[in-house]
Amino acid sequence: MRIITIALQKGGTGKSTTAHALGQGLQNQGFKVLFVDLDPQGNLSSTMAAEAGESNAFDVLTKKTTAKEATQQTAQGSIIPSSPQLSGADLEITQTGKEYRLKEALRPIQNQYDFCIIDTPPALGTLTINALTAATEVIIPVQADTYSIQGITQLYSTIVAVKEYCNPDLKVQGILITRYNNRAILSRDLADIIDSTAKQLGTKLFKTTIREGIAVKEAQARREPLYRYAPNSNPAQDYQDFIVEYLQDKKGER
Repeated sequence: MRIITIALQKGGTGKSTTAHALGQGLQNQGFKVLFVDLDPQGNLSSTMAAEAGESNAFDVLTKKTTAKEATQQTAQGSIIPSSPQLSGADLEITQTGKEYRLKEALRPIQNQYDFCIIDTPPALGTLTINALTAATEVIIPVQADTYSIQGITQLYSTIVAVKEYCNPDLKVQGILITRYNNRAILSRDLADIIDSTAKQLGTKLFKTTIREGIAVKEAQARREPLYRYAPNSNPAQDYQDFIVEYLQDKKGER
């Protein structure tokens, strides 16, 4: 099972949207996908219409239940849903080995899925560290703005530490620009800077960029996959192109 963590400690960069679109797109390709929502806001869980009040990611991390027991089967796929209690994870999960809670929980079910997509909160705390420790790879969604560039550097420092102490095989698969406006000169200039930053950090900027589009918010409000709600919209077409690029990259690594 490939475990893909979607991470950046800056909010509003499309982490949940990317996690959902990537997972749904992989399912459309015939892969078995497990979604894990570690963001206390629960946007991914909401979009996938997961039931509140059931076993959740917080219960898994605190060892009150197993990953299998916490997995819900929704019309959009399998998900270990979020919980508001995740906001207190840094205070609740303090024991030695806390970084490995998610990795250990996923191990018994790793042969049941081809991919696991982990959505993370906009913070570099226990939840994100668990997601990075469990992951085989990281995808970093960013906007073409100055704050995102700063966020990339900060996240990368955390990734380096995780690789040294918890997960030496972790790979940064690439940086994905979301909510992109190719008509803005500033966006194009910042995209060039992000590309340069990616190379300096030993990774790459995906060739595909995800354009801004109201269809994303509309699909989320209706709790429908973007590809079903607005398959011809710019974001849907861009995410489909991104998945093709991602899978080609994986083939090239073999």
